[in-house]
Amino acid sequence: MKPSTRARIKCATVLTVFTVLGVGPIPLTSTLGLLLVIFLPAWFKKLVDDLYTDKE
Repeated sequence: MKPSTRARIKCATVLTVFTVLGVGPIPLTSTLGLLLVIFLPAWFKKLVDDLYTDKE
């Protein structure tokens, strides 16, 4: 399995879980998005690189 395919499956799974958990009173997806914009962690950069590894 290509690294980009594996990364896309991970992203889809995590976003699905966040959608289900986001039904409650705490908005998880927007909170996570805000943290990503403010801190830009190394794992997020690696994830984006893995997503676009097949693109040229």
